Amino acid sequence: MTDITAPGPATPRPAADLMSEIPGAPADDRHLTVLSTGDVAGIAITPADVLDTVENAYRTLAAGLSDNPRKLTVKPRDGHSVAYAMLGRDGSRDVVAVKTSYKHGLDKSRDAQHYYTALTLYDDITGLPVAMMDCGRVGALRTPAVSALLARECAAPGARAVLVIGTGTQGRLALPFLLTALPGLERLMLYGTHPDGIEAVRTRLREDFPDRSLEVVTDVRAAAEAADVVVATAGQHTPAAVAASWLRPGALSILVGHGLAPSTLHQADRVVSTSRAQMLVTGTDMADEQGGLPPVDAEFPQVLAGTAAGRTAPGERVFAYNSGLVVTDIALGHRFAQLALAQGLGTRVPLWR
Repeated sequence: MTDITAPGPATPRPAADLMSEIPGAPADDRHLTVLSTGDVAGIAITPADVLDTVENAYRTLAAGLSDNPRKLTVKPRDGHSVAYAMLGRDGSRDVVAVKTSYKHGLDKSRDAQHYYTALTLYDDITGLPVAMMDCGRVGALRTPAVSALLARECAAPGARAVLVIGTGTQGRLALPFLLTALPGLERLMLYGTHPDGIEAVRTRLREDFPDRSLEVVTDVRAAAEAADVVVATAGQHTPAAVAASWLRPGALSILVGHGLAPSTLHQADRVVSTSRAQMLVTGTDMADEQGGLPPVDAEFPQVLAGTAAGRTAPGERVFAYNSGLVVTDIALGHRFAQLALAQGLGTRVPLWR
């Protein structure tokens, strides 16, 4: 992936500093900088940069410096749509943000669905708005970064084989992030049902890691039995449903979308979640016959902070639940705002006039 020339993410800059970089447009309380889908899409950023940004957000949350309240959800009785609202504060950047997400057509094919998500950032020092942006790419990059960090912290020592299930956006981005976090991975397996998606995964891998090869599998069970790490990113109509009995001792299964049977959670030796509360909201499809979910042994921010263990023994079968935390969207959105405004991107809108 093309590298960037903008400053690295090690020391987040105050939001107020970003606004001063828009030519001829000083920060005020009446204008909002809008970063469109095209603005955000044109920003080059490496997987390593994204990983560092997301990890810092988790560590700041674990230190008690950030706030990540439980998300609000509304859904009609027939389940044809779902909407979320998430509010949070990043303590290392002094930024408050609101993220909204709306998906329509859950009862239809992926091509017939509508999805909109936006992130609005405010500087909590000056009290001024920073930017409003399409959050699609932010979420698309944040999620595989979290999966890669989960793999780094929770995979058994010496993990060499990974199976990715699904060829949508998350399936396409999974391997570059996994290889960045776990360069020792050698066998890269992919299960998918869409030829175009499989080719897209192959193309993306070739762009980021041209020396690595992809193994497309058709026998999900055999691939799962051989994998040290299984990352399930598929859509809800996938025929894949990896069972706990297929997993080898020490295997790590990471749930992002679909592709794992509930037994991988209920029969796991250890359960790690990005958030217990979020898992209760968005993990209901993994509930047992009584509608229950097993207790979470560790939350991932504490794992990264070293106050909880991702695994306690090499032979444990670990289940990791990857649900989005808005503090990671805030951190990565702020990083994109930093890069975008440094390049003069964005449109100033007199929203409050």
